[in-house]
Amino acid sequence: MTNPERALQLLGLVRRAGKLTTGESFVMAAVRDGSAKMVLMASDAGKTSQKQFRDKTASYNVQLNEDFTKDQLSTAIGSARTVIAITDPGFVRKLQQLLAK
Repeated sequence: MTNPERALQLLGLVRRAGKLTTGESFVMAAVRDGSAKMVLMASDAGKTSQKQFRDKTASYNVQLNEDFTKDQLSTAIGSARTVIAITDPGFVRKLQQLLAK
């Protein structure tokens, strides 16, 4: 199993642990209030969403990852989403390890 596949499996675990925020408005609120530790945006998200989340995560110093497609993210968490946020720093560290290799 490759590291990106492991990362997607980890997202399912993050959701079951209740440490995942989904939906554009909820993720944006999590970025603003500081609870989002990492945002994952689908590489095939709309241009407006891409600009909005790139700008907001940069200004709030939140890590943004665009490695996965909408289908991959949706399958990993079990619901159709374009943008998700992880709110637990431990899960973010593990995800960074998997994606760095």
